[in-house]
Amino acid sequence: MDLQKIGVFLKELRKEKGLTQEQLAETLHVSRRTVSRWETGSNMPDLDLLTEMAEFYQVDLREIMAGERKDRRMDEEMKETVIQVAEYSNADKQRTARIMQAYSVIGMIALIVNAGMNLMEIGGTFWTEFIKGATFALALIAMLFGFLFTTGTLQKVQAFKQRLMRKMKGEEKHA
Repeated sequence: MDLQKIGVFLKELRKEKGLTQEQLAETLHVSRRTVSRWETGSNMPDLDLLTEMAEFYQVDLREIMAGERKDRRMDEEMKETVIQVAEYSNADKQRTARIMQAYSVIGMIALIVNAGMNLMEIGGTFWTEFIKGATFALALIAMLFGFLFTTGTLQKVQAFKQRLMRKMKGEEKHA
């Protein structure tokens, strides 16, 4: 914390309000000498006074602690970044929703086909039993992949696979 920088900033804030050190001292119920010490950076106001000063000057307490105003351009850049992150997050959620819908549709179709075949009591040929088993397995696999996808396990497996591939490529180069 740069006390002198904070002091210069406090002095600027006081002058912007058109106050003398003595007038500010009266407002904050301190001595003029105390205000002078703050503005020269030889002393720092207590936290309760800093909070009161931030309110009085209509600035953020962090600005006082930094000894300068926040850069408005930086605030705009931060806002743009937050918006971009939110848009990316929304796009990612939409992608996840589409994948989950696909898994759900595949699983439902497989279950409907399986249930239909069981209700119709189609003869027990190799192919009908194969289709019954395959549709039931497909429904289970769709649910399993949906579960793994929503829990993030698939992404972790993919990341592990990529790290393993990079490691293997690195070992091939050194061999």
